[in-house]
Amino acid sequence: MNGKIALVTGASSGIGAATAKTLVEAGFKVYGTSRRGAQAGQQRCEMLSLDVTSDASVSAAVGEVMRREGRIDLLVNNAGVGVAPGGAEESSIEQAQSIFDTNFFGMVRMTRAVLPHMRAQGAGRIINIGSVLGFLPMPYGALYAATKHAVEGYTESLDHELRNWGIHAVVIEPAYTSTPFDANMLAPDAQLDTYRDVRAVVTRRVQEVMAVAEGPEVVAATVLKAALARKPKLHYTSGGLAKRLRLLRTFAPAGVMDAGMRKDLRLV
Repeated sequence: MNGKIALVTGASSGIGAATAKTLVEAGFKVYGTSRRGAQAGQQRCEMLSLDVTSDASVSAAVGEVMRREGRIDLLVNNAGVGVAPGGAEESSIEQAQSIFDTNFFGMVRMTRAVLPHMRAQGAGRIINIGSVLGFLPMPYGALYAATKHAVEGYTESLDHELRNWGIHAVVIEPAYTSTPFDANMLAPDAQLDTYRDVRAVVTRRVQEVMAVAEGPEVVAATVLKAALARKPKLHYTSGGLAKRLRLLRTFAPAGVMDAGMRKDLRLV
């Protein structure tokens, strides 16, 4: 992969930082991005300032990579915001729009900015970081799951559209991953007393699972696998739990899945 240019959003920590490091070690020249730009200790890749919710910022960052390198071979859309457990009605419309603006429309902005260059060069790969919640939504996680469902649908359509230009789109589906991202999730901004007890129960269970979750390097390894595949799959689960959940979602009766999820979250 020497000479291949990769652009990774949200690369200052967590999955993004692990992905940037893994790609560098595989021979890619990597440009990472964060809202804060270059950070102390971020020496494995070039860091650029980027806010995926800003059209101007996206255009400037992609333009800078093109100015320096003349091509972009791989885009990893990783930037996103986590949402703490809460009822679907406990987030204001403004907060819901903000979550989508980062988790979904940020990916759309980046893709639209990069695609003209990939089409011109006749090759490229776009890897979107989704979630198991994109195919298996959990209660008290409606908005986050909705953004990841949107990522899944967008990626599938995109992949169909781009094959004639030698471009493939892929979605990575991790389960719980131990990162600072998950430790600093956005709390619902319109909390209701009626959800207080169940919100606390689900939050405790999520914290228990996060304490033993796999690290971001597992997701980074899956990204590398998808980046190097001659004929990439459309979906890649990442980690043992994600693989088990995909199998259960595919083959287990809906009632069994429903009961199992509620039991695991301590809702029964």
